[in-house]
Amino acid sequence: MERKRKAILLSFDTEEFDVPLEQGVSYDPIAQGMEVSRYGIGKILDILRAAGVRATFFCTTNFAENAPHEMRRIIDEGHEMAAHGCDHFRPVPEDIARCKERLHELTGHTPQGWRQPRMFPVSDSELKRCGYIYNSSLNPAFIPGRYMHLSEPRTPFRTKEGLLQIPASVTPYFRFPLFWLAMHTLPMWLYKRWCRWTLRHDGQFVTYFHPWEFYELGRHPEFHLPLIIRHNSGATLQRRLRELIEAFKAEGAEFITYTEYTQSMPKS
Repeated sequence: MERKRKAILLSFDTEEFDVPLEQGVSYDPIAQGMEVSRYGIGKILDILRAAGVRATFFCTTNFAENAPHEMRRIIDEGHEMAAHGCDHFRPVPEDIARCKERLHELTGHTPQGWRQPRMFPVSDSELKRCGYIYNSSLNPAFIPGRYMHLSEPRTPFRTKEGLLQIPASVTPYFRFPLFWLAMHTLPMWLYKRWCRWTLRHDGQFVTYFHPWEFYELGRHPEFHLPLIIRHNSGATLQRRLRELIEAFKAEGAEFITYTEYTQSMPKS
């Protein structure tokens, strides 16, 4: 009997650190936030390199313009660069085309996929017109004040435009979201157990984190961040990411990029 494939689609929303703005703090995401994001990306890339796995980095043009060294590392170390808009805090529809063009100008590589800032709705028809082949902007769960997508498919599917929509993984049946916030809040043994269960059930596991999570947020009360975000950030989250990668490796899973996954899927 052929063994069912187990694919890990690990990704990072690579953006300027703008979370304090959501808390009403007077804060400049470029002048003040890029230090946080560059630090976090460096830690993430070190972990991935040591583990020998690849991931997909959804990048804003603000980040790419202000972190050329980190962008070069992403590409040179074999990861995928995808599009995440221009200004993360103030996305506009025109960013879909502008981001693709600007990332190509900055890196020489053309992004094939898109993730809308904050996983909010985005026009699939415009993504198709601009030449993207996949969209990963769906969290098929109920998260109060953010998402209500319980009627959406849990696993990747083709849209009517022909794009592959790659939702973030949620558990089977009760749809508990397994994205970044879950790894902050759940006991690690439980988080790994639910991730493995979902991987075995679905054949793939899709999740995402942010560089700023890997910064010691608890040491910066001036950011006014909720405890749920500060909890287990920095070095603790770095350790947890290493544990998660090792748990997936023990499952015999393969870490692949979103474009590789998209190209492996049927066209209809």
